Amino acid sequence: MLDNNILEQLKNVYKALENEVTLTYAQSSHEKQKDLLDLIKSLASTSDKILVKESFENSEVPKLTLGHAGKETGITFLGVPGGHEFTSLVLAILNADGKGKLPDESILNRVKRLKGSVDIRTYISLSCENCPEVVQALNIMALNKPDFKHTMIDGGLVQDEVQKLGIQGVPSVMIGDKLISSGKIGLVDLISKLEKEFGIDDSVSAEPKTLDLGEFDVVVVGAGPAGASSAIYSARKGLRTAIIAERIGGQVQDTKGIENLIGIKYTEGPQLAAQLMAHISDYDIKILEHRRVKTVGEGPNKRIELESGEFLHTKSLIVATGAKWKELNIPGEKEYLGRGVAFCPHCDGPYFKGKDIAVVGGGNSGIEAAIDLAGIVKSVTVFEFMPTLKADKVLVDKLESLPNVKIIKNARTNRVIGDNGKVTALEFEDRTSGELKSLELDGVFVQIGLVPNSSFVKGVVEMNKFGEILVDEKCRTNIPGIYAAGDVTDVPYKQIIIAMGEGAKAGLSSFEDIMLK
Repeated sequence: MLDNNILEQLKNVYKALENEVTLTYAQSSHEKQKDLLDLIKSLASTSDKILVKESFENSEVPKLTLGHAGKETGITFLGVPGGHEFTSLVLAILNADGKGKLPDESILNRVKRLKGSVDIRTYISLSCENCPEVVQALNIMALNKPDFKHTMIDGGLVQDEVQKLGIQGVPSVMIGDKLISSGKIGLVDLISKLEKEFGIDDSVSAEPKTLDLGEFDVVVVGAGPAGASSAIYSARKGLRTAIIAERIGGQVQDTKGIENLIGIKYTEGPQLAAQLMAHISDYDIKILEHRRVKTVGEGPNKRIELESGEFLHTKSLIVATGAKWKELNIPGEKEYLGRGVAFCPHCDGPYFKGKDIAVVGGGNSGIEAAIDLAGIVKSVTVFEFMPTLKADKVLVDKLESLPNVKIIKNARTNRVIGDNGKVTALEFEDRTSGELKSLELDGVFVQIGLVPNSSFVKGVVEMNKFGEILVDEKCRTNIPGIYAAGDVTDVPYKQIIIAMGEGAKAGLSSFEDIMLK
């Protein structure tokens, strides 16, 4: 099932294994059972530390459990972990033996302190690019808390179950019949949701030895193109540098094809993110991943407090936190997230095959989404707030040529309407007449642009009405010692190459100002 190139790569990866990892499969008559057996036997051929065993359990769909050193790990794959989930299986084997890139002890301590037993199921699609991040995060949690169980479930193999639960988006994280999370989510937010759901056990002694992370010349918040560039330029100048980030690569991780990074004809987001990480790792930069800043102190030696309770001090702070998908902020949007409201057409589009859906947003991202979805769904209705679409003409022309697409302009979306746990209609206002109307449909895809991730410095530095941080030509904010770069600022044109340049500028400006003191 795996070609020779992949097998050779895995042999090198699994050389690090010290203890036996067991892949135990259940008996099943499902047509995909052979695919599962071929997959795990291929993996086992790459290391004498990987064993394949058969259990006496019967399962309607292919089922695989992971063991380590003779003990259960709490990790189960229900379905064949191929496609994008192949990486999740490869990493689960490595992580089970304590190898590979893992969160630091401070983050793992939060997992260990979750109250009681945790049993979670994640419904995925093998074509979903956001799903592996969630599956891998929950697998790591299972490996670090003995009473934490996590099961990845291929929704395509359990359609009756998916319909019964009302799942219309992936990844969908479930506890019993309760939807905990749907769609893209990082490790920090996953842990926070589970802490809220299960509570924190204060009796578990798992605190790090110290919450004080040290003193630095420069602390960069964010590790996308701007943040990575800022940190590298700072470290090259000999400054003690730290990066605080939820994940290395930031929004780039979710970008598909990149064709406008000058000098690189084509790359993809995950590949570029890996290259950023490799470049950062070449320097003496302290990486504090899976963390979020809570507050920023004033004065020449700024105290940066993290949501984890940790803190550090710095002479200079560079904010490079980028932007995230903007929400409509209308009634019903959050209530029906994952049950008809979606943000990722690539991941969630297949759940709406043959159905009527809406795309809200007439910019390039909205029109591209509508064009992609038109090939899957029964009909697409595009809603645009302004009198004209903002997308490039070539995209608009393509959209207008499609027979199952309708465009409604001058429309203010007012409310997502649902019934029995799923979306049934979208209410909107005709801005010309003021009349309220509603359109019956099965799903709403929100594509209205980005909003800067600047809330943690609100009231600290000056911003414009959009929440973008105001900077001068050297990336300085109105507060001495605080700089900003990339999509979080008011600098025009939100592009990777511009963010990299602005990040470099911020690093150099910080160095210049420190030297002048």
